[in-house]
Amino acid sequence: MKAVFKREFLSFFRTPIGYVFIGVFAALSGVIFYLNNVVTLSGELLIFLSQLTLLLMLLSPLLTMRLLNEETRRQSEKLLLSSPAPLPSIVLGKFLAAAAVMMIAILLTNVCTLIMAVYGTVFAGEWFVGYLGLILQAMSFLAIDMFLTCFAQSQASAALLAFAGNLVLWMMDLIADAIAVPAISKSLRFLSLYDRYEPFILGQLSYSSIAYFTTFTILFVIATMRLLDARRFSQGGVA
Repeated sequence: MKAVFKREFLSFFRTPIGYVFIGVFAALSGVIFYLNNVVTLSGELLIFLSQLTLLLMLLSPLLTMRLLNEETRRQSEKLLLSSPAPLPSIVLGKFLAAAAVMMIAILLTNVCTLIMAVYGTVFAGEWFVGYLGLILQAMSFLAIDMFLTCFAQSQASAALLAFAGNLVLWMMDLIADAIAVPAISKSLRFLSLYDRYEPFILGQLSYSSIAYFTTFTILFVIATMRLLDARRFSQGGVA
């Protein structure tokens, strides 16, 4: 897994993808910080972080679109599936590489936090809770995006499919509001990544939300493993 992680992580910076993702994320975060905090002279860290969830939805497909589709583009998918390396190690290595790039982008937003601390007050508890929720949500988006890209034939279609999946999850609470059947509405709200992040926006350490995000991430990483394992079996590989 370490070798896969190292190869995939470095590949983000051997191509423009890693630089573009971090640069765009940092630039848009700066714009959000300027409009929501500097212009209004607000020191509300959690409100700033709540706006960054939109960036996660929009930009996370950039990190996952090449993780598995790069093998298809290079026509090396069969080599990947027949590799003696365990599939869990391959998938985890790829996922953790994307997660590491995501973490770099999120950590850079602490420049805005530092500015707030210099000119106002940043509470350690709010900082911890806000960033914990943001990171957990980011990992959830990466996990489902990586799973969805398994069904795409190109990087462009992988990005579009992942974005569509993110948008559906983002709008889940709006869809729930439009459904009059309480049981269905409640189920949709249960699946909403945005609703699960709300306690963190309010400064609350929600153990149920932590468990949900963690379980959501693990399930979709496992689903990706199982899907690739099924492809390996169908191609005559050894599971």
